[in-house]
Formats: sequence, C-alpha cells, structure tokens
Amino acid sequence: MNIKELKKSIAFKGMDENDIEQCIKSLNANEKEYKKGELILSAGDITSLFGLVLSGSVTIESNDIWGNKTIMSHVGKLNFFAETYAILENEPMLVDVCANENCKVLFFDTSKLKNTNELYEKWAIKFIRNMLYVSANKNIVLSGRSFHISPRTIRERILSYLNTVSIKKNSKEFNIPFDRQQLADYLNVDRSALSHELGKLQKEGIIKFRKNHFILNTF
Repeated sequence: MNIKELKKSIAFKGMDENDIEQCIKSLNANEKEYKKGELILSAGDITSLFGLVLSGSVTIESNDIWGNKTIMSHVGKLNFFAETYAILENEPMLVDVCANENCKVLFFDTSKLKNTNELYEKWAIKFIRNMLYVSANKNIVLSGRSFHISPRTIRERILSYLNTVSIKKNSKEFNIPFDRQQLADYLNVDRSALSHELGKLQKEGIIKFRKNHFILNTF
C-alpha cells in the first residue's frame, strides 16, 4: 500500500506518515482484492472490520429474499464502508457490499480501537476525529438519497439526482458512478421506465447524455 496515496483520504487528514503507519499496524490493516460482482460483506454478517477502497469502487446494496435489489450508495476510491457496523458490537449488517468493478480494499480491525491504551495515542485521536467526519458526511449522502426517491414520478427522481450531482461537481457536465441498471436500483424505479424517461428528457432538450456522461441544459 502507498502511504502517500492514503494521505489523500479524509480519514487520514492531519496525519503524517508515521501516524498512518502506526494506524495501519495497530488496526491490523489487511489488503484484499475482489473481482467485479464479487460479494465483499453480506447482510447478516457481524464484523469488526471496515474497509477503505484503494482502487475501483463498491456498492452498498439492499437485497431482499425475493430478489429485489436497491442500491443505497456508491463508495469510490479512498472512501470507507461498513465502519458503523464494525464499531457497533454484535450488530448484524442489513446490507451487502459488492465490488462494482475490480477493486482493492484495505480492511481495518476496530476491536483494537476499543483498547483504552490505544485511544490515547496521537494517531488514534486524529483517526477517530476523522472517522466522525466520515460518518457525518455519509449521513448527508443517505439523506440525499431520500430526497431522490421521495418524488412520485420517475422524471422528478431523475432530475433530483442529477441536480444534486451537478451541485456537488459544481458543473452542469459530469459523469455519474452508475450504469442504467444501477441508477434504476438507486432511484428505486424500473430500468425500462428509467431509460424511456431519460430519452424523453433528452428529446425535450433538458439533458444530454451518453452512457454515464450527462450535460444539464438550462433555458
């Protein structure tokens, strides 16, 4: 793993290379590789591990016993997943974590953070502070999704999502991290209905798109 690359993650903000090395050693960090579509963590699992995506990306999915899938969020490079479940003891996961593409993940063992002596280490204080920021940011992301799926029509859901991405990117032209099926799962709509509505929006000149690249037009 590349320490200089890890410093780019918000989880290691304000930490020097020595702090990061101590964190990796103390939390028994372990790197693993996954193929696209491979399951990383499953609903029902109880884990003390949380992951940092080193390359590629993963999706957080809710898959019920009837085969229905909802994508809750997308986790890209140098972002974390499963930290809430890892910190809580004996809390079974309610979601699956799946490799969205070939990826590498660095896992950390939170059981070490519960060691009283470790908590007073300089690296631990900084790391816990940063993880609180990560958690707060994820709350915003999840609440944002509720805005996208609350409108009744597919058109309103699409425009709500694209508007939010545009604001975050500070641009009317951007790429989204989902393919059509994933976007349909994320917005909780039928894929064919989604594609039909996207086509209508493009014909009306409201948006332009090719695959996952979008341009929003204003009048």
